[in-house]
Amino acid sequence: MQHYLSTWEEMAAAGGQFEMEEITVRGIPMRVFKNALPTMRAFWELTAGYADRDYIVYEDERYTYAEVAATVRSLAHHLRDAHGVTNGDRVAISMRNFPEWVMTYWATVSLGAAVVGMNAWWTSEEMKFGMTDAQPKVAVVDDERIERLLPVLDDIRAESPMHVISVRSDRELPADCSRWSDVVDGSTAPTELPAAEIDPDDDVCIFYTSGTTGFPKGAQLTHRGSVHNVMNLVFMSLTAATAEAKAKAAGDIEGKEMGNLTDAASQPVYMAPTPLYHVTANNCLLQPCTLVGGKIVLTYKWDPGRALELIEREGVTTFSGVPTMSRELISHPDWEKRNTSTIQGMGGGGAALQPDLVEKIDKSLSKGAPSTGYGLTETHGIVTSNAAKFFVEKPASCGRAVPVCDVKLVDDEGNEVEMTPEARGQLCVRGPIVVKGYINLPDATADAIREGWFNTGDIAMVDDDGFIYIVDRAKDMVLRGGENVYSAEVEAAIYQNEAVAEAAVFGVPDDRLGEEVGVAIYLHPGSSLTAEQLQEFLGASIAKHKVPRYVWTLDEQLPRNASGKFLKRDLKERLIPTL
Repeated sequence: MQHYLSTWEEMAAAGGQFEMEEITVRGIPMRVFKNALPTMRAFWELTAGYADRDYIVYEDERYTYAEVAATVRSLAHHLRDAHGVTNGDRVAISMRNFPEWVMTYWATVSLGAAVVGMNAWWTSEEMKFGMTDAQPKVAVVDDERIERLLPVLDDIRAESPMHVISVRSDRELPADCSRWSDVVDGSTAPTELPAAEIDPDDDVCIFYTSGTTGFPKGAQLTHRGSVHNVMNLVFMSLTAATAEAKAKAAGDIEGKEMGNLTDAASQPVYMAPTPLYHVTANNCLLQPCTLVGGKIVLTYKWDPGRALELIEREGVTTFSGVPTMSRELISHPDWEKRNTSTIQGMGGGGAALQPDLVEKIDKSLSKGAPSTGYGLTETHGIVTSNAAKFFVEKPASCGRAVPVCDVKLVDDEGNEVEMTPEARGQLCVRGPIVVKGYINLPDATADAIREGWFNTGDIAMVDDDGFIYIVDRAKDMVLRGGENVYSAEVEAAIYQNEAVAEAAVFGVPDDRLGEEVGVAIYLHPGSSLTAEQLQEFLGASIAKHKVPRYVWTLDEQLPRNASGKFLKRDLKERLIPTL
């Protein structure tokens, strides 16, 4: 561990690439990287040096950096010239992990506009809410999402004009909609991006989180926060790799090394199995991959067998998904048949990697090591990182906090708790990685971010080496396969059914997904409602992954505490053993 801690200090030393300074951002003093790029446009412009390299591989399609850059320029000029998109405007993206997602992202942020990353699972009503809330000037949408969007398009446009660009769709389109192939042509693109004035604290992206009050909240990510998230990722990767190499040279450890996962000279290859509308894939895979001239491998949907085929074909060096995906990958019968020797890092976030999975990954990789990170949409990505032998030594920890992030623990009254290994408290973070707030929700913003401190809602402890452990969850939510499902949102949808008098949503342990959604309901006297009927009812208004898999209908009212809140812990202890 001493090698890790000393390497950390060396990496952050004055005069180096990761030197830090203190500035004031939105009235809050905080540490930032002195050499950070100002905007994501400047970030994208660095890729000109990788022109001939492969950038995006989607199934059997392949695009170089030069080809993508030409398409980005073409789309950026179209958005500005045809639709007036400029600094402060928004462009929604609603699609699978198609190459057009990546191209639209870079075109939009290069204009100083913000991408609105729409959850591809959303129903028509959820899409209506998100687009009415964010009011994008343009929405770039694939065929599946077009089908859901059309029934509510007039309602959305009644609130604010919105042009639609369809991607990979041959269906007939209504007025004021166009096809990607008709408006984007990289072969005739201007040689430069449109001029744009962008401030580091301008919005770069709006990502929706599940709502604690029944509706999703649009978190405002900034250029500064996004750049610092990528620098944090590179810092943590370099620190772990360098420290491990030192430890091996000193004879303190033996065996394989993690390797440098961010070495631009050898072109890293990243696989992104999770959706790009999440910070996990967009901010923690796509963006660092782009910075180092890497290749990003995208797939139509998650399939471990297909993923192994692509890992072998493309020489994937970094696989990062939710823990379920890592487990399915190394447990797949093709794992032993495919050449996976190029993988130097496997892990991800979205949920904790169980200690047994950490050990299995470590033993399964011929070189490299497991890794994990902890973070949220509201922190642009990672707050902590743990990798290599240090992860194997502390498999229950999500790692140390990134350099430009202050952390503290508070009790239920908001009082700071001294960080000792015995202490527990709600984890709060402060720094350039904290979002500006939630669009159109000043009260929710003020409640979540106080004097620059964002309360994660997770209960944590910190050991003597500064490694953080998430030990419980303060927020009432279910973590299903890396997706946060807030109980209040599902309960609000359930109460739309007139048969339901009471509903309490909670998580049910699941070996594959971590948790499944469960609900206990009490019906109004004289009413009837089967589990199947409730699930069908909910499927029309909330995304499929939020619909409870388990439904218990009780004959008596649900138990409550003195303040009237449902006793969900009691319900879980009573009902889950009946499965």
